[in-house]
Amino acid sequence: IAFGEDVITRLIYAKEQVGGRERLHEAIVGNLNMLINNIVTEAEVNIQDVSCVLCAGNTSMMHFLLDLDSANIRREPYIPAAALVPPIRAIEVGIQINPRGLLYAVPAVSSYVGGDIVSGVLASGIYRSSELSMLIDVGTNGEIVIGNSDWLVCCSASAGPAFEGGEVKFGMRATHGAVEKVKVSERGEAVQMVVIADEKPRGICGSGLIDVISELRRQGVIDRSAKFSEPGYCSRLRSSEDDTVEYVLAYADDSAIGRDIVITQPDINNLVRSKAAVFAGASVLLKSMELSFNNLDRLFIAGGFGNYLDLSAAVAIGLLPDIPLEKVRFIGNSSLNGAKIAILSREAFSEVERIAQKMTYIDLSSNLQFMDEYSSALFLPHTNLELFPSVT
Repeated sequence: IAFGEDVITRLIYAKEQVGGRERLHEAIVGNLNMLINNIVTEAEVNIQDVSCVLCAGNTSMMHFLLDLDSANIRREPYIPAAALVPPIRAIEVGIQINPRGLLYAVPAVSSYVGGDIVSGVLASGIYRSSELSMLIDVGTNGEIVIGNSDWLVCCSASAGPAFEGGEVKFGMRATHGAVEKVKVSERGEAVQMVVIADEKPRGICGSGLIDVISELRRQGVIDRSAKFSEPGYCSRLRSSEDDTVEYVLAYADDSAIGRDIVITQPDINNLVRSKAAVFAGASVLLKSMELSFNNLDRLFIAGGFGNYLDLSAAVAIGLLPDIPLEKVRFIGNSSLNGAKIAILSREAFSEVERIAQKMTYIDLSSNLQFMDEYSSALFLPHTNLELFPSVT
């Protein structure tokens, strides 16, 4: 994160800063070694007994890990240096396990659909089901896959870091002290929160931000265009120091940081742009196959939201389609879940290689329909309310 909230910023850093690529590589390897040491200590395992590491990451991060030239990932025609990487000695990239231990990488599909999504497809099981399913990984890149046992197509919609707490004034990842669930009542006057680890709030994570926007819209604190009402609509809505409007989620006395935790207009704008990119990407992907959301039998949602994601709130803001909620399932960190399966089974690892080869990538950057869909989704929940009958 120190080198950029999103992969594009990191790719630019790696290319344009002297020694940038090396610093990114060293930061990732140093982080991994620290995590591995923590795990083996907790499990009371000798690190010399660790003989295999498997990584499932987006294409850019895997390039940084393996110290590959990532310059062409962001240049047309967007071709990575490698998508399928054979196993190598982990020590060759600096990962400190048994010196003869191996490092495996889940293969990528394209520059912007990486091994983390292939791993997620494995975890969800959509590749072996006859039902039509969609997997949406809600994160910085907003990757989407649809298909079944016969075919799989995928895309990546650049959503930005708002779902992971980035570019939000009091945003944070889903860890201790993060507000992960919010209810607002009485025209915005009353707020109830669930905070991870039952601590005083330090900030708000992605699921909490989705809840807040859904609740503020429901109480009339923000309108369909995602703009705040005038200060004074409720006591928590006030003018900020920079002459914009902000909503007080937690007052200083109730927070762990001794300051008011607020939601600002730029915070809302960032999340609305993020949700619009994800919804537009999913819509374009379905239309490219002459399908609609109503054709879906299953919708899997993955992402680093911690323990809680209110699916009805995600529908209310237009992040997810308005389909029966029994079709929707939140599966958490699908990349990690798939990696666990793949590292424990040779058959499963062979499966991720087959999944990657089977997935067809659709590039949204050259798709004219995407911008139309994106513009339509910049409202709460959407400009076309017929798509969201339950919200209406």
